[in-house]
Amino acid sequence: MVQENYRRVAVLIETDDSWGRSVVEAIGQFARQEHWRLLIAPRDSQNRLRLPRKWEGDGVIVHLRTRALATHLKRFGLPTVDVSQMLPGEAWCGRVATDDERRAQLAIAHLRQLGLKHFACYAPPLGRYNDQRFEIFARQLKEAGYACSIFDSKEVRQGWAVDHQHVMQWLSKLPRPLGVFAADPYPARQLAEICDLGGIRVPDEVAILAGDDDDLLCNLAWPRLSAIQLGCHALGTEGAKLLKKLINGGAIPAKPKLIAPIQVRQRHSTDMLAIADAELLAILRYIREHADQGLQVKRLVREFPVSRRSLEQRFREQLGRSPAEEIRRVRLERAKTLLLESSLSIAEVARQCGFASSAHFSTAFQKQHAATPTAWRGEHG
Repeated sequence: MVQENYRRVAVLIETDDSWGRSVVEAIGQFARQEHWRLLIAPRDSQNRLRLPRKWEGDGVIVHLRTRALATHLKRFGLPTVDVSQMLPGEAWCGRVATDDERRAQLAIAHLRQLGLKHFACYAPPLGRYNDQRFEIFARQLKEAGYACSIFDSKEVRQGWAVDHQHVMQWLSKLPRPLGVFAADPYPARQLAEICDLGGIRVPDEVAILAGDDDDLLCNLAWPRLSAIQLGCHALGTEGAKLLKKLINGGAIPAKPKLIAPIQVRQRHSTDMLAIADAELLAILRYIREHADQGLQVKRLVREFPVSRRSLEQRFREQLGRSPAEEIRRVRLERAKTLLLESSLSIAEVARQCGFASSAHFSTAFQKQHAATPTAWRGEHG
């Protein structure tokens, strides 16, 4: 009897959140195609992710969170791919990771679209992310001319009561309405709970956006948390592809392969508009309600007592974009949701989102995402 030829691959990724489960699921799909045998989340006697001492495998895919884990894996000398950038200096392994520059761009664009002008970042040390995530966010804001307060967690070491007091002191010094980028759903939930206990209204006074989406955690929070949906499936698939290349003798790439986030999933925690201009606020709400009905700027001028010139000027001053750009933005955001969450044809998506034709929709979509709606759906759906 001929024995089947297969590879043994260890996957050292926690599956306690949707990020980990989605990445592992994608790795599993690739593994079935390649006839790999997977060892999922092996642990030692201290319940740490570790390879069995006498394990004889061909490669490892890991979420490399600690130097101790890196040291452990290096002893095995196996082809290894890290699916994060928590330890970017580890050049002995390949790396596929979320594009943090693009994540910050999405976060800032979303918070700015709400009319917010004051920003902060909440990322207490939980061992789930590196400093780069919020440093890039703060740097991009500075480059755009905005200040960003970063929560100083150095003194937070004595549990929830002290955390609560420390965070409230920090929030009390910041101007409002405030847009806060929380590193992932865990600190985002904590911040929402602290605001609730302290009588701070979310999202009206403090809008919260999590840097990673988790359906369960974000929907259990009050209010439900807006979050950035990451390309977890692509992350797992590309990580497995890179490991296959390394197992077959390929060189470790000098730079990590970066996976762009998909979109912001808006829920209640950023469902606000920080605009003092009551008439402009009414116009923005009108756009949200009617963008899918073939809405044009000239209709806004008819519906509201405002000239075209004044309308354009006020949009530019308050939002940094034109009324036409806002209409198109609302349509494209709805289109992305339909592409991901339905099986509607491209023509039907275009129609339901208010585009004049599927060709018009495809052109607008490709201009923003550098991919056709069909290609984008295939990659992220």
